[in-house]
Amino acid sequence: MLRKFFKMHGIGNDYVYFDCMHEELPNPEELAIRLSDRHFSIGGDGIILLCPSEVADCRMRMFNADGSEGKMCGNGIRCVGKLAHDLGYVRGTSCSIETLSGIKTLEFTLDKAGKVATAKVDMGAAILGGRQIPSLIDGDKVVAYPLEVGGKQYEITLVSMGNPHCVTFSVDPDTLDIEKVGPLFENNALFPDRINTEFVRVIRKNELKMRVWERGSGETWACGTGACAVAVASVLNGYAEKDVPITVHLRGGDLTITYTDRTVLMEGGATLAFTGEVEI
Repeated sequence: MLRKFFKMHGIGNDYVYFDCMHEELPNPEELAIRLSDRHFSIGGDGIILLCPSEVADCRMRMFNADGSEGKMCGNGIRCVGKLAHDLGYVRGTSCSIETLSGIKTLEFTLDKAGKVATAKVDMGAAILGGRQIPSLIDGDKVVAYPLEVGGKQYEITLVSMGNPHCVTFSVDPDTLDIEKVGPLFENNALFPDRINTEFVRVIRKNELKMRVWERGSGETWACGTGACAVAVASVLNGYAEKDVPITVHLRGGDLTITYTDRTVLMEGGATLAFTGEVEI
């Protein structure tokens, strides 16, 4: 059976998208593994499904490259909003999307053709409690916590944006051997659900550069929830200010994050690369 797909990315964080508003996709876990292969298939960081919802305009399901289902993807949800808008399932310049991390609200900027060019996402409040991340570390906040990984000492700050993140400013991301260090963080015993890890350099106040190791996918060119976590962690560590836009440079491009007392706002592009058909 042939099924149409949409290859989309948010600043290089690329997934294979399927319109499942009227037809379910069988075995998404297995498909994520097969279709994510960059040498023998379409290639991507996983697959994402646009699905109907009883509580929002639509629902997002995402599966990482290893087949595991994720709760939330900041770059992915912008592309889901674009897909839902450009296919005519939602109209206007806003929509709501149901995720495993709750309902998220998006505001669109449209191009001259009336299609979505960028999206601002209300990501909700950051979760800071150590056990809520989840981790085995106690405390209302885990900031600059000393942790030895692979024989080296790091200081970590933990943030959940609906999925768990470990942020460290202890290492230069440009010289980091992320393929070696990333899995050691991801599978550390302190994190029962594994963890996403961001390695950050502070350029100046409210401007940061990061690389990210995502659980289940490895290094990706961008991570929206990771950029949000980095912005929150930078405020907690005194490198940035609340209520002021924070520029986060990722391998695939830039995101603008604003951390307030109420929520975290993320703004960035959503791009359709190509469409095609694949045998299911």
